[in-house]
Amino acid sequence: MKKLFGNNIKPSCEYCELAKFENKTFVCTKNKEIINEKCKKFEYNPLKRIPKTSPALQQFSPEDFSL
Repeated sequence: MKKLFGNNIKPSCEYCELAKFENKTFVCTKNKEIINEKCKKFEYNPLKRIPKTSPALQQFSPEDFSL
């Protein structure tokens, strides 16, 4: 079954069900050791995921479209 944002989701505490944000760091509620912002108890929570914003569009002038 395909997950909401695809099957190739890299584990990160940013969108883990078991993590909470305290004192500008992520803390695992299972008290597991967090190495490189991920642990073995990672549980994906799509509601915690914040979509990346699209890059701003370039501003064009009328001269850009003239021949």
